[in-house]
Amino acid sequence: MFVTFEGIDGCGKTTQAMMTYQYLRSRGFKVKLLREPGSTDTAERIREVLLDKAAQVTPVTELLLYEAARAELIHREIKPLLASGHIVLCDRFYDSTTAYQGFGRKLDIRMVKSLNRVAVGDLKPDLTLLFDLDLKTARRRQSGRRDRLEAQSKAFFTRVRAGFLEIARKERRRVKVIDASLPIEDVFYNVKKLIDQRI
Repeated sequence: MFVTFEGIDGCGKTTQAMMTYQYLRSRGFKVKLLREPGSTDTAERIREVLLDKAAQVTPVTELLLYEAARAELIHREIKPLLASGHIVLCDRFYDSTTAYQGFGRKLDIRMVKSLNRVAVGDLKPDLTLLFDLDLKTARRRQSGRRDRLEAQSKAFFTRVRAGFLEIARKERRRVKVIDASLPIEDVFYNVKKLIDQRI
């Protein structure tokens, strides 16, 4: 099973992905937690460029770098793990690219989706958990220095959030929206319910 965790920065998805990983391991499943971009040597180097506030990256370059990191992760990790019977959890996947680069950066959505398909082939998450949260609360939850993406404008993140919700509206069977404004344990209760249904 392949499960992805999505949402705007500060929504708590990374925390929920880690809690899900620990929960599934405690139940005896073979499970691996990955992140996008990252989780391979090459993809981690690409991540450094993408998140570096000093980097001068155009929207199209940004899109192509995300797809390159994704293609590497799928080839090196995701497909081999799924073939060996693992449950694979991924902190972000192609829905983030559609939301951030398509809706946020205002790139052509058809182009973004086409490049997503080039990177992933026929691979599609079995379940995508979208942690929805208002921008004010998300910003308040973020601490410390913001990376290049986190430092974008309120208008940018408004478009990104709307993009995620549009994806969820169009793919209701795969994408499940979770209210991320609830306390962590309540959010995780809803996560476990959805995971257990699919297992």
